[in-house]
Amino acid sequence: MKWRQGIMVFLAVLLLLPAWGGLGTTKAKAASVIQIILDGQRIQGDADPYIVSNTTLVPMRLVSTSLGAQIEWSQSDKVVKINQGGTLLSIPLGSKTAYVNGNAVELEASVTSLNGRIMVPLRFVGQGLGLNVNWSQATQTITLTTPDGPIGVPTPGIPDNQGNLTALRGAWVATVSSLDWPSSKDATKQKAQFASMLDQLQETGINAVFVQVRPSADALYPSTLVPWSNVLTGTQGKNPGYDPLAFMIEESHKRGMEFHAWFNPFRASTGSSTAGLASNHVAKAHPDWIVNFDSKLYINPGIPDARQSVIDEVMEVVNKYDVDGVHLDDYFYPYGESSSKKFNDDNTYKQYNTAAFSNKGDWRRGNINDFVQKLGQNIHAAKPAVSYGVSPFGVWRNASTDSLGSNTRAGVTAYDTTYADARTWIKKEWVDYIVPQVYWSNANTAANYKTVVDWWAGVAAGTDVKLYIGEAAYKVGTAEAGWSSATELTDHLAYTLGHQNVDGNIFFRAQHILSGKVQTTLEQYWSN
Repeated sequence: MKWRQGIMVFLAVLLLLPAWGGLGTTKAKAASVIQIILDGQRIQGDADPYIVSNTTLVPMRLVSTSLGAQIEWSQSDKVVKINQGGTLLSIPLGSKTAYVNGNAVELEASVTSLNGRIMVPLRFVGQGLGLNVNWSQATQTITLTTPDGPIGVPTPGIPDNQGNLTALRGAWVATVSSLDWPSSKDATKQKAQFASMLDQLQETGINAVFVQVRPSADALYPSTLVPWSNVLTGTQGKNPGYDPLAFMIEESHKRGMEFHAWFNPFRASTGSSTAGLASNHVAKAHPDWIVNFDSKLYINPGIPDARQSVIDEVMEVVNKYDVDGVHLDDYFYPYGESSSKKFNDDNTYKQYNTAAFSNKGDWRRGNINDFVQKLGQNIHAAKPAVSYGVSPFGVWRNASTDSLGSNTRAGVTAYDTTYADARTWIKKEWVDYIVPQVYWSNANTAANYKTVVDWWAGVAAGTDVKLYIGEAAYKVGTAEAGWSSATELTDHLAYTLGHQNVDGNIFFRAQHILSGKVQTTLEQYWSN
């Protein structure tokens, strides 16, 4: 264990050192897409690895005493000597030959000194110190494994020792009404709580978090477009004294966990009053964009400028932060509309139906399609590596209504209720992944878990869209059929693990994952 901890500290130090520039006449280039995975955990710092002559180099400095290694620099011979557990590495400066216990090893790139730092090939140092080093061209990943074997939680999408990609194991972290975080208005306590929550989630087996950074048209980060969220201080628009989003991303990446920024696109407020909203909140700045429905305020998706405003607000985060993904939930048009309770967009329909849709339903779906497509185009143009996905309601349409639908009898559907045509998004590959909320058990006859999963897997087949299944951790222990035990969730995991077109699972939500029943069951399942 000390060996592992030492290696982790060592590599973290390497990657946190400042970036370096050109090497004399040799052109060095940044390799920002390259990941370094140590024992299942991503090592990431301020400086990206660099490539010279197709070799990744990192600064070899301050080989920590936690490794038990001794480092010696001979100024006269220009040689670095590293002694670790009886292994002596001798690395002459400017040479393409190094020595392991006196035996010559040819290097693909010369060891170089730059601004007092010795730059060395990562593969040579890793193997010289007894690490297993593997390179995946397909995923642009260097995987390092210590002699004691991997520790921690596998990183999603990274090949394991057998070459299989690790499934994504996600947790939704809800911040609206401080459901999962934060429980305190004190910045120090907020940081401690989030770090502790990550530790517990990772111990359970979670390797990705989907954190709600825009609960109600506000922000958990300093923004020039939307106000600070009231969950941070109790007052919307009040600065909490730190950047929570930057902190959460850093803490997640420290642990090798992916961080996806979760946006609620069109909910403006969970209440109907604007009294407690900041002056720059959309409900005050653009009251003509707002629809009061079911005692909540919504941004009207039928107004093109309103849709563009939400896109701009998401892109502020994409451009400023090192997020692994952008995630939208199912709040497009609201649930609960009926013949007696209408979402009042008749005038908007008349004004903005420029495509001449024959009915309001198709027009609404056209608005959401336009939004989903354009947001994806913006994200991929700015940062192609950022993953973009949506989590719609679990049933697209029933087969009784549409022959393309699933063999279900759902009273609510994504297509007809929230006007989310997720099947089109997948087939046209406007998104990188889809997370249907399959919140039913294997015992449910109206919407059976396996039936719904199979339908979505069939839709995703033949596309480049990844399919993650949304799981209802919050239902465990309830009276609903099939949910008496947390083993319902592990039954789901066993089913999706063997499913060719399913790439992982995301659990709603963090607090319910960390309840005794669910946490223990998931931890035991994944550890085996």
